[in-house]
Amino acid sequence: MPSDIEIARQITLKPVTEIAAQLGLSPDHLEVFGKYKAKLPLSLIDTERAKKCRLILVSAISPTPPGEGKTTTSIGLSQGLNRIGHKTTVVLREPSLGPVFGIKGGATGGGWSQVLPMEDINLHFTGDFAAIEKAHNLLSALIDNNLQNRANSLNIDPRTVVWKRVFDMNDRALRQITIGLGGTANGVPRETGFDITAASEIMAILCLSNDLPDLKRRLSNIFVGFTWDRQPVYARDLKAAGAMAALLKDAIKPNLVQTLEGTPAIIHGGPFANIAQGTNSVIATRMGMSLSDFVVTEAGFGFDLGAEKFFDIKCQSAGLSPSAVVIVATLRALKYHGRADLKTVSEPNPQALRDGLENLEKHLENAARFGVPAVVAINKFATDPADEIAIVREACERFGVPAVEADVWGSGGAGAEELAKIVADKATSFSGKFKPLYDWDWPIKKKIETICTEYYGASGVEYLPRAIADLKTIKKLGLDGVPVCMAKTQKSLSDNPEIVGRPRNFVVTVRQIEIAAGAGFVVPITGEMMRMPGLPNVPSAEHIDIDDDGNISGLF
Repeated sequence: MPSDIEIARQITLKPVTEIAAQLGLSPDHLEVFGKYKAKLPLSLIDTERAKKCRLILVSAISPTPPGEGKTTTSIGLSQGLNRIGHKTTVVLREPSLGPVFGIKGGATGGGWSQVLPMEDINLHFTGDFAAIEKAHNLLSALIDNNLQNRANSLNIDPRTVVWKRVFDMNDRALRQITIGLGGTANGVPRETGFDITAASEIMAILCLSNDLPDLKRRLSNIFVGFTWDRQPVYARDLKAAGAMAALLKDAIKPNLVQTLEGTPAIIHGGPFANIAQGTNSVIATRMGMSLSDFVVTEAGFGFDLGAEKFFDIKCQSAGLSPSAVVIVATLRALKYHGRADLKTVSEPNPQALRDGLENLEKHLENAARFGVPAVVAINKFATDPADEIAIVREACERFGVPAVEADVWGSGGAGAEELAKIVADKATSFSGKFKPLYDWDWPIKKKIETICTEYYGASGVEYLPRAIADLKTIKKLGLDGVPVCMAKTQKSLSDNPEIVGRPRNFVVTVRQIEIAAGAGFVVPITGEMMRMPGLPNVPSAEHIDIDDDGNISGLF
């Protein structure tokens, strides 16, 4: 079977103007980036038209390290929906260069369910990540300039500054650094560090903003630290919001591209789901819903992370309500959660498969809490035995949820037609709205404990001294009424990545709670969460190359 990039090169791309025409748009509506990419102006969002669109959320069970194919399934499902006559757009996140050059590779789908041009999307795209990085680091520079400039000082206590810098690459050496060395002309020495750009609060802000004025308001509200007399300092105090928004004037506009089969694809924003909200922008979702009858979108990692935040943060904030959810499962992940060794999960093992079904069952129970109909998509691999697929189907029948085999990697939209028919039927038959897991007005601890006990399955929550102090700070800043964005390992329903399956009788430990006042949420940190990943022993970068004619190889 050819590689993803070899498959992509077999396709003759349609000009982006032709893709736009499928959505009823003329060339005058587009801000083109070459032949195959375009920015979409926010004026195209039609709130009334969007209310008639059916929004489909794709998530997954707790994944293995390579992931279970949410993006590939989302793309294949959108192609399948178009094949059976539904005007559909897929709306996705943008890839970060960190994973592209690290361990996971690109994030443009795979096989015959990809978004194109895959090299461009995986490498810089239209510059959105670069703009977010620059806007973030502008605020960092303004903070240090204020510390240096005593005549115009805000009297910031440098020990309390929580705003770091960001860089869109895996580089562990930047996690914790000391700046301002070399004498008084070089700034005030202090400890700080770098996060990866996808973990920037600017990324979260961009993806939750409704429009440019809302973006500026949220940027103004970024919490920086405290003065020496313990007064809070925000980005607005540094007069930073205007310049930061100016850097984001194009990045706020969604990007239009296409799938292998010519289905319109809108790609915008890329917050990680284990440390941020894990979904594309509100603007991109509304754009797709303004132009289509169905929109397929995805939420990062498992249903315990991206999907919970999709419902309780994004949908609550933007007034969105999905009509159906698709939970992606693979035989290899189910065996992994049945305690099979990761190296053997592609081999037949019916007992491990049966044991791992408890992980899927818990995610389905969580989906039912939101009151939205669910479908299980069994993402088919070429080596999957038919008898093991039958085991999953039978189990889902006991769970009361339909399960459909989807060969989206090997057959594209044709391999998703059965899934598309069932999802479309579920979505069109659903006339209700989702039920949030918690009320934003609840105290922060009650919101955290509801997610941990009722959703993850924990027996309780322990708060370390730093987290207890953070709760007091949150109350002092008047942020008790915001949602919580849990930072937790994606490898387990618990906060321990080593515990697979469906953990029980575990305690979630909250180490600290970060404040993202601009984004409008707080971030309880559990476990050892890395905001700046490192490269693996053999990074994907070692396999990426470009020939004399400009053809890139090694992306996957």
